Amino acid sequence: MAERVREELAALAAIFCGPDEWEVLSHSETDGTVFRIRSKAEGLTDADVPLELVFHLPVSYPSCLPGVSVNCEHLTRAQCVTVKEKLLERAENLGSEPMVHELVLWIQQNLRYILNQPETGRGSETCALAASTAVDDGLWVTLLHLDHMRAKTKYVKTVEKWASDLRLTGRLMFMGKIILILLQGDRSNIKEYLILQKTSKVDVDSSGKKCREKMISVLAETKVQTEHKRFLAFEVKEYSSLDELQKEFETAGLKKLFSEFVLGLFYKGRNVSHKMNLACWMEKVI
Repeated sequence: MAERVREELAALAAIFCGPDEWEVLSHSETDGTVFRIRSKAEGLTDADVPLELVFHLPVSYPSCLPGVSVNCEHLTRAQCVTVKEKLLERAENLGSEPMVHELVLWIQQNLRYILNQPETGRGSETCALAASTAVDDGLWVTLLHLDHMRAKTKYVKTVEKWASDLRLTGRLMFMGKIILILLQGDRSNIKEYLILQKTSKVDVDSSGKKCREKMISVLAETKVQTEHKRFLAFEVKEYSSLDELQKEFETAGLKKLFSEFVLGLFYKGRNVSHKMNLACWMEKVI
């Protein structure tokens, strides 16, 4: 890690030193650093809005932009996506210098104006949808494996909502104890989904306490090819046999994906040779 990045992280930890304001989620010399900052900013009603900002600093940062995720229970997911987009636009104007504190200050000062813009919300979501579906070069397909779902009903609803908000299509697939998530859509939105999946308390632990997803694996990710089916929606499906699941993949033009990554889950336990480290994957797509 570059010295100036270490200095930036130390400064951020000192600045956001209140209860739950600062948390490092992961760190390695090869995958970079992921951390959360909880702050507040003035919303449309003059009241402070709590913001949860997750930043991913790749090893090449600040030569490249940080990854950003925005969560807020007082905003819609479409509004959170718009705020994220504005933060990244701001980051592009800051040059190759440590910028996280500057971005947090900027959103604290400008959240109200961003939310008050006419394009924030449904209108911009529709526009973005048209753009993402019109350009096939931006479409990717990613296959994820989940170890388990203890709070299945809530978990499924959350996954469906994230996919809808981020304009992702595909399948949430259950076959016995195997749980797979097949996502198709804009690559940056898939990355945003993964950040949500890893940083939100989406499940419960063995004692029933809410917890984050720690047992998710990225099995494969590839650009959508001409032989791949374009999914029209995100659906939750249960399969009674391996043949039925295989047919789903073959119908979608993903026979190779099934044979290389899914079969091993049934016959060899987890096929760890095909798994990708999530933090590394996030760095690669930023």
